[in-house]
Amino acid sequence: MTRALLLIDVQLDYFPGGAFPLVGPEGAAAAAGAVLQHFRATGEDVVHVFHTATEPDAGFFLPGTTGTGFHSAVEPRAGETVLEKHEPNAFIDTGLEALLRDRGVTDLVVVGMMTSMCIDSTVRAASELGFTCTVVADACAAPDLTLGDTTIPGASVHAAFLAALDGSFATVVEHGELLER
Repeated sequence: MTRALLLIDVQLDYFPGGAFPLVGPEGAAAAAGAVLQHFRATGEDVVHVFHTATEPDAGFFLPGTTGTGFHSAVEPRAGETVLEKHEPNAFIDTGLEALLRDRGVTDLVVVGMMTSMCIDSTVRAASELGFTCTVVADACAAPDLTLGDTTIPGASVHAAFLAALDGSFATVVEHGELLER
């Protein structure tokens, strides 16, 4: 088993003052930062992924804006891999799969944002590509969503997406549990 940490879209637009703030991003960033520090300490692979919008009317992650920047809790260090993506699935047009295969990675630990979009899409794809995935629940965050006249609170969105992934596409854990292993 060769493991890598995949940090997805822990970017400033998802935080208070950003263009698309999520529910609870600060706590998720802190947990993601703790996981990142663990991976750095053990010398395991770390891959940072960030999203840049390609549509001018996207509303967030617009090229050249501060919102595309990484949160300070997970700022990449020199020598760590950083990949740019333009789709929810981090495997599309990024070279991520080839990079992981070249490094012999079989297991992914996934943290980041949004649980209901890029985390879900990437974890499902990773599982279908044969990677064993662990999602760190408290190191991810989601938005409130609306369907018709119904608003689904971000905490419920987060829990529902993680419940759908757990057991079928990934093992879902809290960061404390992961760090104790």
